[in-house]
Amino acid sequence: MMDGRGLLTGLAIAAMFGITAAAQAAEPARYASVGDTTRAPIGWIEFCADSPVECKGGRSQPRDIVLSQTAWQDLVKVNRWVNDNVKPLTDMEHWGVIEKWSLPTDGYGDCEDYVLEKRKMLIDAGWPREALLITVVRDKKNEGHAVLTVKTDKGEYILDNQNEDVVAWTETGYRFVKRQSQEDPNTWVALGDGRPAMATASARSR
Repeated sequence: MMDGRGLLTGLAIAAMFGITAAAQAAEPARYASVGDTTRAPIGWIEFCADSPVECKGGRSQPRDIVLSQTAWQDLVKVNRWVNDNVKPLTDMEHWGVIEKWSLPTDGYGDCEDYVLEKRKMLIDAGWPREALLITVVRDKKNEGHAVLTVKTDKGEYILDNQNEDVVAWTETGYRFVKRQSQEDPNTWVALGDGRPAMATASARSR
């Protein structure tokens, strides 16, 4: 698909010098409440089977980004660039199936594909995967949706194809269901909510 390498100039430097240990005494409003291990979305499992290099895991120490002005600007740029350059298309329209997670190499995708592209761009630039967590939510219409949570020393921020701005997780209006564990990207954890977790993000969300 389109070449985003020029956009990533300087991102690796910002990430290299902008990593700190995860905050131990975070304010509850800044960070979602993490619960027990839960089932990974089937879309993620199948994506990893098709693209194992993108799912390299293994346990590691949680790391949060130091949210400097430069890091913030980089997140905003990546979010807007991917939102502008990937065109929305449901999995049924794109692949003829209800659910399929894939990198948008042809320039088309739904919400999960936007998330995968943003995550890949930041990881390729040197950002720690432990701070970049694919997250399943219920959106304002109570439909399944996927976003990228970025864990920082100032709280958790969301990269979202439905919003050109990067906002705190508490400002999205979404109900957070589950996400990747910081310790292992192939382990998923439930997030603080009394309602049942969904198995996948809906193909209608884009």
